[in-house]
Amino acid sequence: MQQPTTAQRTAILITMTVTVGTYVLTVTLANVALPEIQGAFAATQDQITWVVTSNLLATAVATPLSGWLDARFGRRRVLLGCAMAFAFATALCGLAASLEQLVVFRAFQGFSGAPLLPLGQAIILEIYPKEQHGRVVLLWSIGVTAGTIIAPIAGAFVTDEYSWRWVFLMVVPLAVACVGMIWVFVRPAVVTIGKRALDWIGFFFLAIAISAFQLMLDRGERLDWFDSSEIVLEAAIAIIAIYLFVAHVLTTDRPFLDLRLLRDRNYSVGLLLGIVFGMLYFTTLVLQPTMLQDLRGYPTTEIGLLQAVRGVGLLGGTFFMLLFLQRVDPRLNLFAGFLAQAVAGFAMAGFNINMTTWAVAWTTMLQGFGLGLMWSPITVVTFATLEPRHLPEGASVFHLLRNIGSSIHIALSATIVIRTARINYAELVELLNPFNEAMQFGTVMGGWDTASRAGLAALSGEVARQSAMIGYLNAYYAYGLMAVAVAPLVFLARRPRPAK
Repeated sequence: MQQPTTAQRTAILITMTVTVGTYVLTVTLANVALPEIQGAFAATQDQITWVVTSNLLATAVATPLSGWLDARFGRRRVLLGCAMAFAFATALCGLAASLEQLVVFRAFQGFSGAPLLPLGQAIILEIYPKEQHGRVVLLWSIGVTAGTIIAPIAGAFVTDEYSWRWVFLMVVPLAVACVGMIWVFVRPAVVTIGKRALDWIGFFFLAIAISAFQLMLDRGERLDWFDSSEIVLEAAIAIIAIYLFVAHVLTTDRPFLDLRLLRDRNYSVGLLLGIVFGMLYFTTLVLQPTMLQDLRGYPTTEIGLLQAVRGVGLLGGTFFMLLFLQRVDPRLNLFAGFLAQAVAGFAMAGFNINMTTWAVAWTTMLQGFGLGLMWSPITVVTFATLEPRHLPEGASVFHLLRNIGSSIHIALSATIVIRTARINYAELVELLNPFNEAMQFGTVMGGWDTASRAGLAALSGEVARQSAMIGYLNAYYAYGLMAVAVAPLVFLARRPRPAK
């Protein structure tokens, strides 16, 4: 393969940065607009979640397909095709006339956009020498960071001032520009093109396993988990399908995903860290909006600004890495990032119902800063010893497991919040009875009226509010403990060669 010039490398890096940023922007924007979409289509809570679930399912299925697409059609063709389909799907989402159409178009959007992230990462790692991987991945990650800053603010403003449709339509011109940049700057000379038959049996089993597992996680809490026959069926399908997939890829000559890559110690450790990274990445994105809106009455615009603060912290961590820590052992940077996440998690677990905006802002920024310290090192450690020919397949598996980690965390967080809130509500309500002597003193009761139905209803609402807050605090505790538990594992990986 002919190596590109410095100017070509820079152009490709900028192209992939903008493309990935556009993809991340769309994913985050849709979450901001969910309440308005629900109102527009008169959808129930269970129905509206399919706008997110369909996208996650399609993304999860298409991500491991990236390596085969790259080997079969060539990276430039795949990137062009996916970017064009992504732009078209985004436009269709903005023009959807019904909830059913929007769900289908969101699935199309996720399926077409999923390969952009692993293939964009693979081409950057391929065209730059290994000693420069840390710096270029940091620069490339600015696209992800920019999306996390812009999306909450832009989404909240556009939704409040115009319509949820513009959350999708305003991204279309940027997506079209990405197509043009890929056409101009990603030339056939700087990518590899090969011929490889698709292992349809392996792909079928993996797609079934991922789909069933994702559905189980997304619908588990609403259906009371394994008390529901649907959840039991989905779990059984996922277990059987993943067993058949592993058995197949271990006994076929040309498997869909080569499990022999796991023999690479750094890659195996990197996959584990990638799963946890995905879990930690979505903590404030999932928990913070509902906590602030339901318990504190924050408006959508202010929640969007607080979500953007996380992106500012992520950007700060990225530049701090670029300026001061680039030559430091990436394992130490990863360890520091996990510790920053742990500090942020335990600080959030110290919130109370009267938490201040400043407390939310600085802990959210610290979480983002920790993510910024981790993004580049986790990539360097994971792919440091992997052969270049395995980069597309290795990157697709890495991002697949990172997405699965995110799904697991979303389900885990929701379960912790809801279940522990119910338990605490039951325990607190037990104390509100005529035989509790403390209730006979007005100063202890704080002015709550227990002599009327209206007073009891108001008191019940406050107990529910306090119980929900405890649920959120428990979820933050779990988040902090996860970061602490995983941090030492970074030293299981071999130290990559330092940059020259």
